[in-house]
Amino acid sequence: WEQLKEEEEEEETVDDKFLFYISNIYIYIFFFSFHINFCFREAQTFVEKFEGALGKGKGRKFYAYKVMMTKKWIKFKRDFENFKTACIPWEMKIKEVESHFGSSVASYFIFLRWMYGMNLVLFGLTFGLVVIPEILMGLPYGSISRKTVPRDEQDTAMDFSTLWDFNGYAKYSVLFYGYYNNQRTIGFLKYRLPLAYFMVGIGTFGYSLMVVIQTMAKNADETGGDGEDNDFNFCWKMFTSWDYLIGNSETADNKFASITTSFKESIVDEEENQKDENIHLRRFLRVLANVLILCGLGGSGYLIYFVVKRSQKFATMDDLGWYEKNEVEIVMSLLGLVCPPLFETIAELEDYHPRIALKWQLGRIFALFLGNLYTFLFALIDEVNQKLEEEENIKNMTAIALNLYYANVTLNGTEVTPPPIDPADVIRGPCWETTVGIEFVKLTVSDIQVTYITILVGDFLRAVIVRFLNYCWCWDLEAGFPSYAEFDISGNVLGLIFNQGMIWMGAFYAPGLVGINVLRLLTSMYYQSWAVMSSNVPHERVFKASKSNNFYMGLLLLILFLSLLPVVYTIMTLPPSFDCGPFSGKPRMFEVIMETIKLDFPAFVGKLFSYAANPGLIIPAVLLAIYYLNAVSKAYMNSNMELKKKMQMVCTEQY
Repeated sequence: WEQLKEEEEEEETVDDKFLFYISNIYIYIFFFSFHINFCFREAQTFVEKFEGALGKGKGRKFYAYKVMMTKKWIKFKRDFENFKTACIPWEMKIKEVESHFGSSVASYFIFLRWMYGMNLVLFGLTFGLVVIPEILMGLPYGSISRKTVPRDEQDTAMDFSTLWDFNGYAKYSVLFYGYYNNQRTIGFLKYRLPLAYFMVGIGTFGYSLMVVIQTMAKNADETGGDGEDNDFNFCWKMFTSWDYLIGNSETADNKFASITTSFKESIVDEEENQKDENIHLRRFLRVLANVLILCGLGGSGYLIYFVVKRSQKFATMDDLGWYEKNEVEIVMSLLGLVCPPLFETIAELEDYHPRIALKWQLGRIFALFLGNLYTFLFALIDEVNQKLEEEENIKNMTAIALNLYYANVTLNGTEVTPPPIDPADVIRGPCWETTVGIEFVKLTVSDIQVTYITILVGDFLRAVIVRFLNYCWCWDLEAGFPSYAEFDISGNVLGLIFNQGMIWMGAFYAPGLVGINVLRLLTSMYYQSWAVMSSNVPHERVFKASKSNNFYMGLLLLILFLSLLPVVYTIMTLPPSFDCGPFSGKPRMFEVIMETIKLDFPAFVGKLFSYAANPGLIIPAVLLAIYYLNAVSKAYMNSNMELKKKMQMVCTEQY
């Protein structure tokens, strides 16, 4: 019985296996037939699609025409994309620099192009809404005193030295604030020039703020996944360190060495975290370095304040030399040229990691430029206060002189009216707004000169000496001193940022300053790209540009805010000059807005505006907005941290 039972179980097992195999065969046949049908349908679709190309069917010629048009359309789209790329200003030039020096050096030229585009819009606003209407519809030159060179200056008004100092005819031109008339409307269009001047001055800051914040948000979206946290540090270095835009063998070798060094540095960092050797000596050296740098910053600020105060004494003297006339600009340019290398030498005492040292260096240069600029402004405000006192005295004297001149006199019993005064002979005030504008223009021009001469001597002449004297010199000039220069990305970008800060502050007092800056940026693109390609060598360590874009934009945003403060101070606090500029005759510059609301809008609009302009409402509203945005930002950061933790938990569970 047991034997029969075993035989039946074996037969059932065989039957089950047979049924299993048969069912699998049916499944295989089903899928195989499905696959064959699918292949047949694909082949049929291919034949129908390419029937004309295969020489069969009635639509062969039409299909050939269709294929030809498709190819032409694809070629047209490719050529159009190339055309759009070629239409981007200096795109091919930047790509050439990028292929030889990597994206880090190219980031400076991309930033320069971005600055040029922003300033081009500001130039269009200023010249389209202020300068051109004044030229076309305003009073001509020589019609009133503010548009006429004084009689005692006319003999030297066209001398090169006078024009180079932006005096003479340059001072009494559309380049500066004092030339514009205070008529409420000008021309047959009844164009409101004072209102346009004020709105363009404020709109310059508004547009710049909008563009900078928009660019920062765009950069944050593009670089949000860079993975700069400490998780999987070596994996990030392994798979994301290479710069695929490098197209030069020397730069590629430097990048390879840079990646190798980066791995070594990371290993050393891990080891250094466990060491505390000579910690007291290191702290002492870092404190000493910071004390020395603070002394340098304080000394540079005092030197600028000293030369500005001395320039006020020079202004009362005659027969000054070239140095006395341009001492302030020369000293500020030389400080910007000498102090950064000095700070870099002192920073060697701190023995920071190169990346941390770079941030400290940027911060110190930023503090140097900012301190010098604000010291210059404080000294300039002192000069403005002196001119306001002088202007008040001249205003009283002018009123007395005009009353005496225009008073009717009796000659032989007949009353006669004296002839009108020639505009060149009218007593006029110092016009402190034009003085401020001239100082900013001279500072900008001096900065351009020093920058270009430094590139010519420090880069080009140095490269010529190394290249042609290396064969007959005692040591290897390329490997040793002086060697070829590297392109200073941080210094050049900070120079651009602070130059833009001077433009923002000075454009309100010198509308032509924006045009000068556009020319400066245009020539800098060609001049510096030529200098880079002909005189510089690739950096020993090539950094990706995406990691520093928002850092530079953040500095630019800070400079924008700090540039706004002096302009707002002068608009809200200082009285405008009585005989020059579009706001003359008003107690404050912002009164042009109140005048427009009072004369052109209903009465309740003026009341609403006065309530809305109350500082007791504005300041709490701004603080609440800042608090709200800060809270939202922290909430987003916490959400990102939670998402990272969840992703790490999922990865841990899977592996």
